[in-house]
Amino acid sequence: MSGIVEYDEFAKLDLRVGVVKHAERVQGSRKLVKLIVDLGELGERQIIAGLAEYFKPEEFLNKHVVVVANLKPRKIFGLESQGMLLATDTNPPVLLTVEKPVAPGSKIK
Repeated sequence: MSGIVEYDEFAKLDLRVGVVKHAERVQGSRKLVKLIVDLGELGERQIIAGLAEYFKPEEFLNKHVVVVANLKPRKIFGLESQGMLLATDTNPPVLLTVEKPVAPGSKIK
C-alpha cells in the first residue's frame, strides 16, 4: 500500500465542524465560492472552495461541514483561504458533513 501515514502525522491535522454563515460566488471565477465558516472558539474563517460549478451559494448556508482548520492560509484568486472544506473527489462532489448538528468548532477525532 502506498501513501501510508503514521498516526503522528495524521494527528497533526486539526479537523473541526464548521457552520457556513455566508456564501457567495467569487467575482470573475466560474469555479470558486467564498465561504465564511464559524469554527466556534477558533472564530470565523474565510474559505475559498472550488465548488461553485456544483453548488449554489445558498446551498452551503447553515450546513455543518468538516474543515481542516490548521491548514496554512494561501491566496486563491487574490483572496486568502484560511482552511479547507472536505468533500469527495467524485463528480459531482459530496460535502462531508456530520450526522447531527453539533457546536461549531467541535473537534473531529
